[in-house]
Amino acid sequence: MDGPQRNGRSPPSRGKRDRTEMIPAQASESQPIPVEPKPLRGKPYEKVVQVGEGTYGKVYKARNREGLGLVALKRIRMEGEKDGFPVTAMREIKLLQGLEHENVIRLHEMMVSHGSVYMVFDYMEHDLTGVLNQAQFHFSEAHLKSLSQQMLSGLSYLHRKSILHRDLKGSNILLNSQGILKLADFGLARFYNKKKRNDHTNRVITLWYRSPELLMGETVYGASVDMWSAGCIMLELFIRKPVFQGSDEIHQLEVIFSMMGTPHVRDWPGLGGLPWYELVKPKVEYASRLVDMFGSTISGPGLTVIQGLLEYDPARRLTADEALSDPYFVSELPRPETPSHIAEVKGEWHEMEAKQDRARKRHQEGQALAAEAASQTKQA
Repeated sequence: MDGPQRNGRSPPSRGKRDRTEMIPAQASESQPIPVEPKPLRGKPYEKVVQVGEGTYGKVYKARNREGLGLVALKRIRMEGEKDGFPVTAMREIKLLQGLEHENVIRLHEMMVSHGSVYMVFDYMEHDLTGVLNQAQFHFSEAHLKSLSQQMLSGLSYLHRKSILHRDLKGSNILLNSQGILKLADFGLARFYNKKKRNDHTNRVITLWYRSPELLMGETVYGASVDMWSAGCIMLELFIRKPVFQGSDEIHQLEVIFSMMGTPHVRDWPGLGGLPWYELVKPKVEYASRLVDMFGSTISGPGLTVIQGLLEYDPARRLTADEALSDPYFVSELPRPETPSHIAEVKGEWHEMEAKQDRARKRHQEGQALAAEAASQTKQA
């Protein structure tokens, strides 16, 4: 990703000795992360198992050797970095250093070992994608309301701090065994100016969670792009799968329009001025099917919040604070209830395990079909 690198930063040198160095997570812009921290004796963490892998590196479950519990180690990918420490990782570290909220993942420290750089986080047993793919997780409406509320609380905090997440999706929303939700993976996050909108890339946010204005080429945007993603995830919580599953940008818009209805300039004044509008404008007139599709699954106030989050016009889309103050969260019964019962569910479920589980099932089904075909051949 583009952007300036912080001054004087260079990657740790590789050496033959076993060096493990700790870098405080509380360093700031005026107090940069030290390049040569004092090495500690031995490794403070022991890897248990890999639990994830993204564009910028692998994530491991690890055990603190001093008996202080489990952590997540995010190994920063250094391959191909000729000019020093990856700029994307530096941005993520800088953002995370100043964050402290119950619903945002906490960066404890940085660690350098054997020339590899790790970010040390709270360990979370599950992510939303892993949980929703497992039938043994059962959530009441009060539980789903709590998870939605926690997600919006984390977003409200980020936006008050002038931070855009820009990559909200199920695998980046983590859950611990107490039912606490935390927003994670800030590799695409950026600070933004609330008073003066600056140009940003529109090639952000996983396709299924990307807002219509980004899909139509908008580069001047704010917190509203995160709120569209939040609306997608809130719907996903109730139906246990992503709602808008497009195969490319144009198909993604078609999927959105067929569910939410065809957008019009009268409802979205800036629609006609979007860079790619003439290329991708809808050719079919659709009516909204949201209430018809989900009215029997989600309460009226709940659907009202989701509709507000999925408002086409970014200027009219609900903010996190507006959503949290809606009667759905404030007064409608049942009241939000933290899903602490997930501690009783065996196993730990992340997107990686969910993918592996699906692959195993496909393999088993393939073997069963092959055995059946072989049996029929013999009989013939």
